[in-house]
Amino acid sequence: MAVLVTGAAGFIGYHVAEALLARGEDVVGLDDLNAYYDPRLKQARLDRLAGRPGFRFVKGDIADEEALADAAGQGTIDRIVHLAAQAGVRYSIENPRAYVRSNLVGHVNVLELARGLGAELKHLVYASSSSVYGGNDKAPFAETDAVEKPVSLYAATKRADELMSHAYAHLYGIPQTGLRFFTVYGPWGRPDMAYWLFTAALLSGKPIDVFAGGTLTRDFTYIDDIVAGILKVLDGPPERGAHRLYNIGNSSPVSVNDFIAVLERLTGKTAVRNELPMQPGDVRATHADTGALERDFGFRPSTPLDEGLARFVAWYRGWNGL
Repeated sequence: MAVLVTGAAGFIGYHVAEALLARGEDVVGLDDLNAYYDPRLKQARLDRLAGRPGFRFVKGDIADEEALADAAGQGTIDRIVHLAAQAGVRYSIENPRAYVRSNLVGHVNVLELARGLGAELKHLVYASSSSVYGGNDKAPFAETDAVEKPVSLYAATKRADELMSHAYAHLYGIPQTGLRFFTVYGPWGRPDMAYWLFTAALLSGKPIDVFAGGTLTRDFTYIDDIVAGILKVLDGPPERGAHRLYNIGNSSPVSVNDFIAVLERLTGKTAVRNELPMQPGDVRATHADTGALERDFGFRPSTPLDEGLARFVAWYRGWNGL
């Protein structure tokens, strides 16, 4: 039996695939290695998985039904961790069709694949996002909160994914769990994210873009905590026909100003700030209520921000030969 991991060359997908292999699972990875950010980073992640016992890779796009069928044909798939998506809030304003293709068409294709696997499929776990909470003022964000007013197309596609998954669970008995991720960071991360951009700028003496005076707050969650949570959830499927949603975050928001201060200390550099207004599609705060995930799976993040960022900065220096 094998786990299909979509987006296996992506940040979270790579770490999930690595953790599954480490515990002796067979993993089929699917990724199109697109150029949203440097494909060399994606290939480097993939190279670390290639050659590991039990890993097979298919290059393909989840919006391509044949690519998904090819991946499913690489082994007896009994679980799916669906992490492939077009990410990024701001990029969705510039390139909306990329989000429709990957996040909507691609998600339906994964659901159709799951439907075709029938009773063999024990669990489909998929990535949602804290972005679905939009501009909600109530904090922390709970799964019972209203999420019908997204402020970006990216958020709208992720909420649509949740609704489609609910329908497929109801209609076809597919056991599913959606995870609303809160600002994941760590080694082998994404170059479009603030922690990478700030670190790169600090170490090269370039300015960093700081929006809304650095007062925005984010629930930064370290990758190892995220992976531990994903595996706990994967191993505990709901009954057939059930669809669950959980927040998965650190439940400890930090302002961007404080975040920058930690990076300044870790790099030994002082930020040159380029102050900018709040951007379209952004939200002022994210804060995960993870009570449901803790109750049902014992999930408790254990990595403080200082420790997680220190690991990232050390990795970044090594990756760039600094």
